[in-house]
Amino acid sequence: MVVLNKIYTKTGDHGETALGNGARVAKHSMRVTAYGTVDELNAALGVARLHAEGEMDAHLTRIQNDLFDLGADFCTPDMERDSEKEYPPLRMAASQVDRLESEIDAMNDRLEPLRSFILPGGSVLSAHLHVCRTVARRAEREAVELATMESVNPDAVKYLNRLSDWFFVAARIANDEGRADVLWVPGANR
Repeated sequence: MVVLNKIYTKTGDHGETALGNGARVAKHSMRVTAYGTVDELNAALGVARLHAEGEMDAHLTRIQNDLFDLGADFCTPDMERDSEKEYPPLRMAASQVDRLESEIDAMNDRLEPLRSFILPGGSVLSAHLHVCRTVARRAEREAVELATMESVNPDAVKYLNRLSDWFFVAARIANDEGRADVLWVPGANR
């Protein structure tokens, strides 16, 4: 259980922060950048949820919890030593990626195929989900960059890749199952 009885610690006043294993790193390190963007995504998703109901809100709630799992995964380095630890850290699992894929397929079955690119927008929920999609893509790029420097759980990167796809399809669902999508008109303003 997490107990936070004091919010400020002053330990980060000199530009460093603690990782999940206790190591201190610069706040601008790629690992901190990656999990910071996951946190940003979770906040954007919280705003989107203000406009969601029913099954969509339930899906978004599950994703918010997954994003905390993902942040915990990213903030704990040395993945290759997990089996040596008394308390193995929380890592993203293939089953979380599989769930996203299943949900994408179920939502996509309700949509007509796209015949044009769409512009982010339409309903309020759709617009917010497109913001979430782009933040998820940035988080994925940062995770991929981190993986060139340190070990990263491959399921964490896969999750972000599927999640941005999930947000795209969900944004179409939020636009009256695609009927209210705003279509791109190439060269319309020349």
